Amino acid sequence: MPDINTQIIEEKTQKSLDKHYEVWYTGTGSKRFDLPDEPSGRGLVAPVTIRDVAEYAGVGVGTVSRVLNDNPSVSDATRQKVLAAIESLDYTPNPIARRLSLRKTLAIAVIVPFFTRPAFTERLRGVEYALADSEYDLILFNVETTTKRDTYFNDVPRRERFDGLLIVSLSPRNGDVEHLLQAGVPTVLIDARHPHLSRVVIDDVAGGRLATQHLIELGHRKIGFVGDQLDNPFNFISSRDRYEGYRQALVEASIPFRAQHHRQAEHGREPARQMASDLLATSDPPTAIVAASDTQAFGALEAARDAGLRVPGDLSVIGYDDIEIAEYLGLTTIRQPLFALGVEGVELLLDSIANPPSAPRRVLLPVELIVRGTTAPPT
Repeated sequence: MPDINTQIIEEKTQKSLDKHYEVWYTGTGSKRFDLPDEPSGRGLVAPVTIRDVAEYAGVGVGTVSRVLNDNPSVSDATRQKVLAAIESLDYTPNPIARRLSLRKTLAIAVIVPFFTRPAFTERLRGVEYALADSEYDLILFNVETTTKRDTYFNDVPRRERFDGLLIVSLSPRNGDVEHLLQAGVPTVLIDARHPHLSRVVIDDVAGGRLATQHLIELGHRKIGFVGDQLDNPFNFISSRDRYEGYRQALVEASIPFRAQHHRQAEHGREPARQMASDLLATSDPPTAIVAASDTQAFGALEAARDAGLRVPGDLSVIGYDDIEIAEYLGLTTIRQPLFALGVEGVELLLDSIANPPSAPRRVLLPVELIVRGTTAPPT
């Protein structure tokens, strides 16, 4: 397919218009074209073109194009002259022509599961923030079923549709990664991992260990854990890693692991409430609970209330994520930098688009213990 020269198209369009209409500037970022037999002020309105900017600034169309594309070959004086003309004429570049001239889509795709969940929403806020001052549009693909995940993994990564791809919390399988690499679309994982793709992650094993160590240091020895299903169709790994950290902390403190103190179920406040209720109803209930997320910690707090237990007097609860409402409820939790994960993911992706890395890159962000009012020594 031959290249499309947007300058030629604009020039031909202008010549055609000039044959039929008298042209002048209105000072509002548009040109008014009066029909020959119509009184002034009743004509058609068309947007200012790149040629108009060039004529106003006294430069060539190519120079205006180079300024719009931030080409360093343009002198500062000429650049300022063109920018002044753009401002005076209120010129807005044609987005389609711009994409054609840059040979880019100027779009970034994001595949994210259950994006209405607070932790995912916060990551997306970081993504949107990082893209706000860029030239890229954000296209969101929400995954709520494994079928939709597989469809997006196969259909979204196409170079003619997107310049880059972010995948949030969905660790791709080997076959998925092979397809992504063949598509040639720069891809970055956020809160997910695969050795052949660049990624921005936290150490969830360390986070789970930190949460459990906090309870151990308070004097707890009977510590329960409520989290997601360890084997799940979406291949979520965060809850599994936090559970591994919990197990490691018990071993390091020479505390025997009790299988009856572990519960796993579908993610959500109500499932966590049921899991915690089951733990508290056992013959030897835990004095503290590690929850794999703040949402699940809220369910544990409700279970304690249902059982007539005081928190933290009778039961300590610690969450994970530090979503906004956690502070309001006084929840002790492990803070992961949700917003920063989104920001760092975008920055890594944009850098990969501009400068393709020779090998996958890994950015590791820290976690932090936030002590509030739901943990205390056992009574």
